[in-house]
Amino acid sequence: MNPMQDQSHDTDRPATEPEAAIDPFVEHRRLLFGTAYQMLGTVTDAEDVLQDAWIKWHATDRDSVEYPKSYLVRTVTNLALNRLTSARATRETYVGPWLPEPLLTTTDAAEETEVADTVSTAMLVVLETLTPVERAVFVLREVFGYSHAEIAGFLDRPEATVRQISHRARSHVQSRRPRFDADDASRREITGKFMAACQGGDLNALMELLAPDVTLWNDGGGKVTAARRPLHGPDHVARWMLGVMAKPISAGIYLESAFVNGELSILGKIGDYIVGALTYDVVGGRIENLRFQVNPDKLDGLRPASE
Repeated sequence: MNPMQDQSHDTDRPATEPEAAIDPFVEHRRLLFGTAYQMLGTVTDAEDVLQDAWIKWHATDRDSVEYPKSYLVRTVTNLALNRLTSARATRETYVGPWLPEPLLTTTDAAEETEVADTVSTAMLVVLETLTPVERAVFVLREVFGYSHAEIAGFLDRPEATVRQISHRARSHVQSRRPRFDADDASRREITGKFMAACQGGDLNALMELLAPDVTLWNDGGGKVTAARRPLHGPDHVARWMLGVMAKPISAGIYLESAFVNGELSILGKIGDYIVGALTYDVVGGRIENLRFQVNPDKLDGLRPASE
């Protein structure tokens, strides 16, 4: 049985029969996934954590659990902490830049519930610079609004210690927080021009869209050909982008706008198959940073939920 799927109901039962209570795990699944995803930065690991949490939950004497939501958040938080600690060692040997797994969202992220608060890809990159515990505290406090006392209970740490960690993490993130100043209409216009320049091979038009200090990070994970070092400057970035589009392996690729992590972004597709995702920051009317995710193992979160 897949715990991630809604369970069917018997539509023939008598009308007078009371509705079955919703399993707290199902009820709070968005919150639990959002917590795991923002702590880990990968859809795959977040789903694995939820699977483990589901198993633990269904092996628990639920009559002894007074507050199921808090119990589940605590379980997911600690499972994610354990996984993040071990993942850090793996990422030290990762081939090329490591980027978070992109997540397809609705056209208006505000329409979603807890996962609607999924931070941008740029913010997930910043969260990677925190320690595992700092990241857990920041996500629970700043994203989901838990009190220091509640977080202390989740992590089995004194509240005073959690306050100190929270202050340190918030200061760290604020000093590195990405800047955005483009409204939706401007971002949509820039996105359209960027796709047209890439697909038309227009170097000058592409360079005009890039900020003087633009940087591109490319995550291929050693699975596909990708730049293993960040690229800097409009000329280098634009020529690299057009070079990728011109390669024989890129034949048939077309670009399509989509909302990724709550922001208008770009998907590269061959037919219905997604081969990459490009997220970026727009500052002062130009693209300042680009993050190109092409690792095929990190594209599962871009499939529509119905697939």
